[in-house]
Amino acid sequence: MPLRPPVLESVMDLSVTVATPLEAGQISGTHSRGLRRIIPITGGTVRGQLNGRVLSGGADFQLVLSETMADLDARYLLQLDDPEWAGAHVFVQNRALRRGSAEDIAKLVRGEPVDPAAIYFRCAPTFEVSHPALAWMTESLFIGTGARFPDRVEMRFFRVC
Repeated sequence: MPLRPPVLESVMDLSVTVATPLEAGQISGTHSRGLRRIIPITGGTVRGQLNGRVLSGGADFQLVLSETMADLDARYLLQLDDPEWAGAHVFVQNRALRRGSAEDIAKLVRGEPVDPAAIYFRCAPTFEVSHPALAWMTESLFIGTGARFPDRVEMRFFRVC
């Protein structure tokens, strides 16, 4: 019996506002080497099957591996405003890979706009939820795509069905 390929179900779109990156310098450790960059998350919106806002206080802990590639690890909290789970929280840990030409990545770092089609930005978010009706988010795999803009990151998350 042939296996069916997975189907992607669009779950939510996020617009995450960010502050100026903090450069922590070149680092080395047991499992990491490269330039450590931390980007504070200041807020944002969530729209789709879930609606709400991105709370300030999170950050994207980037490890810049080369002039063309970065390993991203963003952690932040959503507060939902949907009537059935108003006030519920969703903690997001979003691991991502972003790569592009050295010229386009340098533009992103300088805060200049870059055509999102020129940058490979794929992610694999995981969730912790505070409402039992949202348990399905912890029982499925998710993938996403994103784009970096000077003042924000836009992402779309898909459930792998």
